[in-house]
Amino acid sequence: MVKIFTDSCSDLTKELREKYDIEYCRMNTIIKGKEQPASLDWEYYTPKKFYDFMRGGERITTTQVPAQEFETEFTKWLEKGCDIVYIGCSSVLSGSVEMGRVTAEALLKQYPERKIFCINSLNACMGEGLLAIKAAEYRDQGFGAEEIAEKIEAVRNNVNQFCTVHSLEALRRAGRVKATAAFFGNLLGVKPIIISNKDGNNEPIKKVKGRINSMREIVRLTAENIVEPENQTVYICHADSPDDASELERMLKESIPGVKTYTCYIGPIIGASIGPDAIALLSFGENVEKFSV
Repeated sequence: MVKIFTDSCSDLTKELREKYDIEYCRMNTIIKGKEQPASLDWEYYTPKKFYDFMRGGERITTTQVPAQEFETEFTKWLEKGCDIVYIGCSSVLSGSVEMGRVTAEALLKQYPERKIFCINSLNACMGEGLLAIKAAEYRDQGFGAEEIAEKIEAVRNNVNQFCTVHSLEALRRAGRVKATAAFFGNLLGVKPIIISNKDGNNEPIKKVKGRINSMREIVRLTAENIVEPENQTVYICHADSPDDASELERMLKESIPGVKTYTCYIGPIIGASIGPDAIALLSFGENVEKFSV
């Protein structure tokens, strides 16, 4: 048996985790000096309250997955006779994958008959979640842990994330983009379009005037580069902008007739870095090297 794991950066809802039988290891958020597990089920704050903290100027910080969390969660499934494939947040953005590897190495001394693969997804948000879902589909097709790991590593750069934000300030403060990029993101209503590049970093690739035009642009980029849209779901992720998410879905279905969509919130870890009102489309498409500037 193979158990698929991801972490709090994946933004997988409870519905998706249950549908695809995926577990996740929790990172932590620190809000007003209080550290709490970063729950993808919003156990401690509603999404609106969380993002309203940031709208009010509150700085929310985050931690990687603690070693004890990995040890507890991995051990639970190793004892059930499962191998593990953990698909973690891009190593450029989090140290969780490396911590997972260190923990796995120690655990395998106690469970030498088992296997644990810790994969750098080169993505975050639902990009990481997409890879976890793909891994679960491979598992259900009968592939073993090592084969799943190889297959996921082969498609990491085919995850297309097209995101727009009101401002790059939150990303700049969190050290997720260069200051020069933050500068052009705040000029006279200019909105940046951000991808997760081949190295797993957030890269602004262009600027668009106005919110609606930036939403049209991420729809255009998705429609032009998606692969086999009839065989996949396009994920709409937003940081407490449900009305914009609905409009984005309408635009997308107009551009790709018959496309399946799934809308969800950007979770607390990614939300703490990207800030309120960010919105993104995620799907499998062309290799992301195509989009870098």
